[in-house]
Amino acid sequence: MQMKFTRRKNAKTSDLHTDKTERVIDVELDQNIKILKELFKDCSDIVFRPFKAGQNKAYIIFVDGLIDTKSIQFHVLEALEEIKEELHSAKSVKEKMLSAGTVTETEKLDDLVKQVLSGNTGLMIDGLEKALVIDAKGGSRRSVAEPETETAIRGSREGFTESLRVNTSLVRHKIRSNRLKIIAKTVGEETQTNIAILYIDGLCAPELLKEVEKRIDRIKIDGILESGYIEELIEDNTWSLFPQIQNTERPDTVAANLLEGRVAVIVDGTPFSLILPATFWQFLQASEDYYHRFHISIFLRVLRVLFIFLALELPAIYVAVTTYHQEMIPTNLLFSVAASREAIPFPAFVEALIMEISFEALREAGIRLPKLVGQAVSILGALVIGQAAVEAGIVSAPMVIIVSMTGIASFTIPRFNMAISIRLLRFPIMILAGMFGLYGIVLGSLVILTHLCKLRSFGVPYFSPLGPLQFRELKDVFIRAPWWALDKRPTQTIQHDITRQKTHSKPRTPNEI
Repeated sequence: MQMKFTRRKNAKTSDLHTDKTERVIDVELDQNIKILKELFKDCSDIVFRPFKAGQNKAYIIFVDGLIDTKSIQFHVLEALEEIKEELHSAKSVKEKMLSAGTVTETEKLDDLVKQVLSGNTGLMIDGLEKALVIDAKGGSRRSVAEPETETAIRGSREGFTESLRVNTSLVRHKIRSNRLKIIAKTVGEETQTNIAILYIDGLCAPELLKEVEKRIDRIKIDGILESGYIEELIEDNTWSLFPQIQNTERPDTVAANLLEGRVAVIVDGTPFSLILPATFWQFLQASEDYYHRFHISIFLRVLRVLFIFLALELPAIYVAVTTYHQEMIPTNLLFSVAASREAIPFPAFVEALIMEISFEALREAGIRLPKLVGQAVSILGALVIGQAAVEAGIVSAPMVIIVSMTGIASFTIPRFNMAISIRLLRFPIMILAGMFGLYGIVLGSLVILTHLCKLRSFGVPYFSPLGPLQFRELKDVFIRAPWWALDKRPTQTIQHDITRQKTHSKPRTPNEI
């Protein structure tokens, strides 16, 4: 049971009450330090540094490795050790004697403990009823670098790091407006993980922001170690294979979505931030689509839409056609396929299943192994195993080609979470193709489309603007219209101020120049 100290009038001694849930800082420093040392018992990384602040005894408490020791030495220790008089007020110490950037007061011992564990430095002075919390975070952190999972030919090379404040500053650097709001919250009973909710006031719908805060406040868990914890706890339909929240390492992607009225959630300790709500088509778009000229972007988007269809259904179509619908294959091609399958002991479905599982295992092995070894294993493994399987008569050469094309198609999807969802759905589609032929593929596709149309992400239809159909929004779905034509923001997430460009003009023709 937690305890609370209450101060007696005209005395420095304290009474201990066991029926309260909050501990209050006592004016007697030794009593406070005794309790803190008991709380941090066997915590070798917690440092208690005694020193003299004027005529008063004082302590600074911090976590070794999480603070900038030079800043504490210069702004706190040297500043207070030069004071000669007795100190009587925490407010005067904060305003007149400390030169650190951010200093706050607290009168609760539990708050001080949380601040110290968050990387701040606690300052306690004998005779004062409040402690001071100094923001002097430091330690070794990974510097800002190019994100490895979202490389871009053209665009920013900045990527998020594991530091919350570094990440929010990267977004603030992109959007230099006082309308960009950042709400701080803490999630996790044991980890006390700091998170930040970002939105642009006036663009983000108040109902969306309220719903996001409500779902995050509802989380009661012992720890949050990565943004994936929060993603799974707040999404609309946990049982769906499709991701309903986008994650990204790129500050420019976060900034672009904030400008469209969405909300971003940044979690301390991970470079992956969350963007919500999300639609199906967001996962087929890359950030550099908006940096290239629109002709290139249109070609790349059409290519992705085509290849996501191939990644989902190409093996199933091969199984269905070769098993049930041979009459659909041209005669010369049919003779070639039949000759290659003549010595194969397995039906087409089993053959496809063996190759798909082998390909997925090779891909997973390539990811988990060290980078240089992993690339060699994934490439050589696919070549050697595929060639050996064909020569041994276990699989046919056309099946190796189909599986290879399917793997390449899945790599064209920019978002990993969407790509792996398509890879998982490939197997039930193959089973339906093996049982019912093309009718099974059509049935499976209709089930997937129905599910996509029913799915929602924070109240926004997941398949919009195609379902429900909104013609005006289609200029940024299958294609990317020229910037002068993208004068309106998406209406799914914005209720007011949908105008992106106040004035715009179409390009002049050669006759007009």
